[in-house]
Amino acid sequence: MSQVNEKPSFGIIPAGSIRFNTDSSRMEIYNGEQWWDIDSTSPVQQTGATRGVYSASAPSGTTNNIEFITIATNGDALDFGDLTRGARLLGRASSRTRGLYGGDYPSAGNTIDFITIASTGDAQDFGDLTQQMYNRDGCGSQTRGLFMTGHNPSLQNTVDYVTIAQTGDAIDFGDVSSTKNAIACCASPTRAFCTGGSNPSRLNVIEFFTISTLGNTTDFGDLTHIISLHSSCSNATRGFSIGGYDGAVEDQIDKFEMATLGNAVDFGDLSTAAYVTAAGASPTRAVVIAGLTAAPATSHNVIQYFTISTGGDTIDFGDSITAAHSPACNTNGHGGLG
Repeated sequence: MSQVNEKPSFGIIPAGSIRFNTDSSRMEIYNGEQWWDIDSTSPVQQTGATRGVYSASAPSGTTNNIEFITIATNGDALDFGDLTRGARLLGRASSRTRGLYGGDYPSAGNTIDFITIASTGDAQDFGDLTQQMYNRDGCGSQTRGLFMTGHNPSLQNTVDYVTIAQTGDAIDFGDVSSTKNAIACCASPTRAFCTGGSNPSRLNVIEFFTISTLGNTTDFGDLTHIISLHSSCSNATRGFSIGGYDGAVEDQIDKFEMATLGNAVDFGDLSTAAYVTAAGASPTRAVVIAGLTAAPATSHNVIQYFTISTGGDTIDFGDSITAAHSPACNTNGHGGLG
């Protein structure tokens, strides 16, 4: 008799659920918002990211490469595995253990792939987004992954979410403030941020969701300049908007404090100006991967980094294997670092 592998129906993790955390070898209970150690009065502490794993499509969008770096150690990227299909302009979201890649270009697909970040190997099918979409981004918490806006074939304002630990299809979370694409997202443990984008005029808006509560975005503040096709990452307390395109290729890095509403401030510059890059972070370092260095399109394989605690310009980290166009990076820190 053959075994039928059915994709489980998607649902929210019920409060009171119990799991064994293989990272800490401890039992944990879910309170409806986050996991708590059963033998403690404190929530499970989020670990700092050590690995950045990114999709690395060539400019044609037909390659399905996945590459990775160790964020604390300068050096060239290594091969991780393959996506289930060749794709770029993906959304992404991650927990400490899993990384998700959703959407597709040039075919505007709705596929979600997942990887186990600690183990090299090929991606597997996770489920589907609520609609076909490309030129979007995403982020998340330790439990939920959000995929925001995009193009299909017109601009959208919808946001999907999944429970990262449970394979299955996405469901509707809420809406961002306007239809747009070419955004960049990052997250703290409780908030998901959507920055910039194009509708089709370029924007400087920062808006956020409370990840545990379905609904629409709230205004947070503004970036220092209008920007689209940029990247974003965080170390759980500071969020960054990096590079992008505003009629010219940009090198500027903006910073905002994620707990306090307000505008971003200038942090420093990329040593190599670029747009459609990928970004990921540990508690102390942020890395900026590949992208395009000139309009209309010149792919490069430069990886740059900066120290999060001190403003300043990026420093050379190493090279990606692929001169990647529109990579998407996941890390194994709190969700949404990459």
